[in-house]
Amino acid sequence: MERAKKLLTETFGFDQFMPGQAEVITHLIAGRSALAIFPTGGGKSLCYQLPALMFDGVTIVISPLIALMKDQIDVLKSRGVAAGRLDSTLSADETREVMSALRCGNLRLLYVAPERFSNERFLQAILHTRVSMFAIDEAHCISEWGHNFRPDYLKLARFARACRAERLFALTATATSKVAEDICEGFGIVRGCVIRTGFYRPNLTVLTTPIAAAARDRTLVERLKDHPDGPTIVYVTRQNTSEQVATRLAKAGLPARAYHAGMKNDQRAEVQDWFMESSDGIVVATIAFGMGIDKSDIRYIYHYNLPKSLENFSQEIGRAGRDGQASICEMFVCIDDICTLENFAYGDTPGRNAIRGLVDEIFTLTGQFDVSLYELSIRHDIRQLVTRTLLVQLELHNYLRELTPVYSRYQFQPLVSSSEILSRFDGERRRFLANVFKQARKAKTWFHIDLDQASVAIDQPRDRIVRALDYLAEQSLLEVRAEGVRNRFMILRRPDDIEDLTDALFQNALEREAREIARIGQVLQLATHDGCLVAHLSAHFGEELSRPCGHCSWCLNGHPPAALTPAEPATINTALWQQIIDAWNEQEEPIDGARALARFACGITSPRLTRTGLSKHSLFGALAHVSFGDVHTLAQAWKQDQSL
Repeated sequence: MERAKKLLTETFGFDQFMPGQAEVITHLIAGRSALAIFPTGGGKSLCYQLPALMFDGVTIVISPLIALMKDQIDVLKSRGVAAGRLDSTLSADETREVMSALRCGNLRLLYVAPERFSNERFLQAILHTRVSMFAIDEAHCISEWGHNFRPDYLKLARFARACRAERLFALTATATSKVAEDICEGFGIVRGCVIRTGFYRPNLTVLTTPIAAAARDRTLVERLKDHPDGPTIVYVTRQNTSEQVATRLAKAGLPARAYHAGMKNDQRAEVQDWFMESSDGIVVATIAFGMGIDKSDIRYIYHYNLPKSLENFSQEIGRAGRDGQASICEMFVCIDDICTLENFAYGDTPGRNAIRGLVDEIFTLTGQFDVSLYELSIRHDIRQLVTRTLLVQLELHNYLRELTPVYSRYQFQPLVSSSEILSRFDGERRRFLANVFKQARKAKTWFHIDLDQASVAIDQPRDRIVRALDYLAEQSLLEVRAEGVRNRFMILRRPDDIEDLTDALFQNALEREAREIARIGQVLQLATHDGCLVAHLSAHFGEELSRPCGHCSWCLNGHPPAALTPAEPATINTALWQQIIDAWNEQEEPIDGARALARFACGITSPRLTRTGLSKHSLFGALAHVSFGDVHTLAQAWKQDQSL
């Protein structure tokens, strides 16, 4: 730890560790895997960045957040730390440079997204690299009980074992006791190596304000103009809301800009960089903004729309006041938001017939097979993440085993002539490369090669062709792109009863839907709680406060907020419903199922609705103001009438 303290001061510029950091780092130095549950701003990143400089080999940091990667890499490089990232925003030259540094052992930290483990070339590279630590950010994503389950996280422990990682480190800001148990079980972390620091932060004032939808814009402008200037994040649910609110704030003379996933990468990067440098900038953003951004002086967090869970809310307010100075976090509690949030949850649930179709397709295959998740998703009208989840569940119940994903096609563009490339090799290696080149077909500027066909044609292992193309790219002789990722599986056993398996998978989907709906209810319970709001929120994450916080809405006012006025039940106009049915019946590619019809009416996208163009139909979302459950009931009745 003496060396760790020296690095803390000399490299990272801190005089002392924050609570929990020294304990985590002690476990990692000793070679033990650990879990850190620290609040947002609690210093989780240092727990892997510092020990990474003490170990031989590379620390691989898995994060789903490109913004986090970009920001942390910039800071680390400014401190002289050899760090890199691999993500979709890098150019071919940048990717090649990072991969070369990885193979040469010149990186201390490498940041990647979970999906990078579907990259065949990356897998080959890390299997031949010493991995000193496998750090998993947002580790709550491994738990189906968590608020942001990502099925790819269930595979990370397997990849860590495959690359012989010497220790694992899981970190998250939001883990209930159940989620923490799932993380420890998934990553093999013993209970004594779980470090949880306090959730409570005394510099944050947490306010909840019941409000009508029509009053939000005016109230937000008043708040922003009444308080001293300071960096501000306004969180909204929808992308178009981000644009609309940012425009209204700008017209009111406020320095506001929008940020959401629908913007181009360079646009998002520009907004992020602007905000990082600003002392009074206002970003109106969907939930992705702010994750991992190391800006300590954010003074205000506003939730223009209700957050979808207490976990989301705690993460988002945790971005305020990391410098320890007083900051305000205010949630506008508008009953009109509930329908939108619930419809998002309902939209992820596939119909039973869709699940049955997917299961039927999988078990008509034999032995080893590969599938495109994109194509599977389109065929059965199940979102890709949900399709992935269903396949993971089949694997967890020992019906399937996932093998290494592959790319069906590679593209390459020679940077020197083929004759010059071949002149660098002799004998069998030269003949091998010449045969590989013969299997490629040229388009306008790029050559395309089907690896499976080439492997058969020249009687050479597929992975040898991949390694050869990768080596030539590394030597700046080719520019290489992979495309058409296909997930490979092996059938281990077949279900005794397809109907029972379908029912089990559908029931699991319904239970997850119910958990998401319950999380929305927990947000409303916080907003209307008759007691200290911070104590109530802390208890949700397993921390009991000994006394009221003294600086939330309830503590400041001495009473709960005004009761929320229940929303008037939305009615469904009969003539409008008939127009929706008529549009549905006019499809050129019929989509089956009452859920699909309800999604169309409520404006919830799905793979088939997008592919057929129905998501752009004038009646798409005509009933977005109506509860999905009510529309689904009506759609079921219509389907029943059709079958009579």
